[in-house]
Amino acid sequence: MIQAIGLTGDTRKDLSPVVDDVTFEARAGQVTALLGASGAGKTTVLRLMLELQPGRGITYFRGRPLHRLAHPAREVGVVLGDVPGHPARTVRAHLRMLCAAVGVPAGRADEVLEALGLVGLRDERLDTLSRGMDRSLGLACALLADPHSLVLDDPTAGLSVEEGRWLHGLLRAHAVQGGTVLFATSDPKEAARTADRVITLDEGRLVADQEAADFARTRLRPRVAVRSPHAARLGALLAKEARRARRSVEIVHEDGNRLSVYGSTCADIGETAFRHGILVHQLTDEVGDMGPTAAVEAAPPPSAEAPDGGDPPSLPPPISVRPALSPQHPLRYELRRATGIGAVSLTAAAVLVASALVSLLFAHAGHTPRGRLLAAWPSEFPLPPAALGAGLLGAVSFGDEFRHPALAADRGGVPRRLGLLAAKLLVTGATALTLAFLAVGFDFEVLYIVYGREVAEVPADWLSLSASWAGLAVGCAWAGVLAAGIFRTTIAGLAAVLAVPVVVVPLVQKVLGEGSVPVAAGFAARMRGVALLRWPFGGERYLVAAVRMIAQPVGGALALSLAALLGAYLLATRRGRAR
Repeated sequence: MIQAIGLTGDTRKDLSPVVDDVTFEARAGQVTALLGASGAGKTTVLRLMLELQPGRGITYFRGRPLHRLAHPAREVGVVLGDVPGHPARTVRAHLRMLCAAVGVPAGRADEVLEALGLVGLRDERLDTLSRGMDRSLGLACALLADPHSLVLDDPTAGLSVEEGRWLHGLLRAHAVQGGTVLFATSDPKEAARTADRVITLDEGRLVADQEAADFARTRLRPRVAVRSPHAARLGALLAKEARRARRSVEIVHEDGNRLSVYGSTCADIGETAFRHGILVHQLTDEVGDMGPTAAVEAAPPPSAEAPDGGDPPSLPPPISVRPALSPQHPLRYELRRATGIGAVSLTAAAVLVASALVSLLFAHAGHTPRGRLLAAWPSEFPLPPAALGAGLLGAVSFGDEFRHPALAADRGGVPRRLGLLAAKLLVTGATALTLAFLAVGFDFEVLYIVYGREVAEVPADWLSLSASWAGLAVGCAWAGVLAAGIFRTTIAGLAAVLAVPVVVVPLVQKVLGEGSVPVAAGFAARMRGVALLRWPFGGERYLVAAVRMIAQPVGGALALSLAALLGAYLLATRRGRAR
């Protein structure tokens, strides 16, 4: 059961709220329609219920507000529009990624596709789906965690009659199994035909709460639709005959040559037209709407009391925009997100080709140290291709979340959770390491094939160079992740990566001068003199290597940038939770 109590939207200046003190309930085992014309406040009500929009009031899902639920996706499935997934991702990959977000096994994606009859769409890309297919995928996403309640905003908009009938059949099946279904619509006939109960809104206020049968009797009435090139003459004759026979007939002249006749039948209208020789193009029975402000005596909603049976609150509590709790399995989610599209492999291929070409070009020119040559990093470049590629992949890992927010499709912004951040840092770090060493190996092989062993020779200090190279690649990837997470865009992440050699390194060089490396050289001896115990397994060597790396201008600049970005990310996370 869903119980909405006192939902009121925030007012702006002296304007009245879009939604004002809306109270109703959607019962378990039933389909409830939230009916209203465009601008009546249906979407606002749903967003207030789901704590996506600030306001006042409270909504209980089986007796508990949404922010008190440990796993909201397992209680309520939501469809508020098109599926905001990455266009290059397949339907199955998208669902498997969301399975990790809601904490269910990956096999659940195939179960839902089979249950909804969507197996044929499993390999379709999201950007190739029609409107009906997209709505079907949205429903599949909502059903992944097997929620008790379904909340949908205008689910049949843009669908054909057959697609709409199929979707309403699924909603009915969910209700028959004991679930709660609430959907918003602007079509009174759809509400009367498919719902068990109809909640009517008009200008942000609840005007009726009725069983579907009562709604159809009081809000809908039969009519005859007539089209004729002589509609005005036919209407006058019908009105004249109704007055003569003292029958109550209402004739509405609509656009063009159409009449809507209330209180008559097709047979009577057809006979009148035949007697007077009037050509008729259409003559059919319809069900008409009396309009949203029809005189309906709305009974007090049964949900006007709190779930515990107490008195209704005099002032509804405030509604705060709540952060999303997804993903339940951050590492699993991030792995499926990164591998679900071809961006990683395409970027890696481009990096390897660019790195090899740069190495060949500067090997031909000469005067480039062997270590920098294998990394395709001449002094004229701010960063080598592999480091730029790692930074780009890091920025994309968060930037794609904000561009295509599949993780928080119905929960507002993408969550800045530390668990999600740790998963992204781990996955992008491993990707950066793999890309960096693949680039060096590829450069070595290409140089060996073109120039032979004279150029392609392993440097004597390869171990320290490898450590520095790994630190550079991982640091660039992490800088991209953090900056994109802070500024919510991939461009900002890539800009932060480029800012390290262009802006931060010159500043660090001015501060440290030339004495940074000699200071690091005596670090091991000083540590042995200060420490009371010897470092196990020669641990001081690794510590000295790390200090040497940070003591370099690029290493120090990168460490400084990462520390600043991490602090900014934590501050943004804390401020987001405070709101």
